[in-house]
Amino acid sequence: MKQNNFKVAITGGIGSGKSAVAEIIAESGYNVISCDDEYKKLLSEREFISKLSLQFVGVAAPDGSIDKRKLSERVFNNEAELKKLNALTHPLIMKRVLKAMQGKGVYFCEVPLLFEGGFEKLFDGVIVVLRDRNERISAVVERDNLTEKKVEIRINSQINYENFEFKEYYVIHNNGNLSDLRLKTRVILQQIEKSLQ
Repeated sequence: MKQNNFKVAITGGIGSGKSAVAEIIAESGYNVISCDDEYKKLLSEREFISKLSLQFVGVAAPDGSIDKRKLSERVFNNEAELKKLNALTHPLIMKRVLKAMQGKGVYFCEVPLLFEGGFEKLFDGVIVVLRDRNERISAVVERDNLTEKKVEIRINSQINYENFEFKEYYVIHNNGNLSDLRLKTRVILQQIEKSLQ
């Protein structure tokens, strides 16, 4: 291997299938880390809950935890609030995932807002998962039990994946079934392995 440590981000818009790609990569025996998992851990830590409750008054549940639905409703209906949440959470999450990817080997990390946060510079490679917008909306409506309008708001809070240039990155077009996605992901893994020989 050309270098002892190689970090690859997996990203894509909401409902694109990036989590499915991350799972396929993990099944293939690679180290896979998730920013969403790190965020969930943060939401269970007292110090972070306290910070979040101060910044977003009214999002704490009666048991002292964070009411995630209430927080989501608030930030996705207000761009300034979303920026405030991202400014609070993103540096903490990225610090944790980068620490987890310090050892020897190839590491993959699922990063939902990679380009929005300018985090692509922290990685040696990037896999972008693309999917038809209508399919993304349907998938999130079904997965998160949200209305189409609410999903549209979340899609619009991200970069426009339809009109973005991804020439320098590995791209997976998720426009088939799971078997098709598995095949495309394995082709990318082979390309990455080959580049490191």
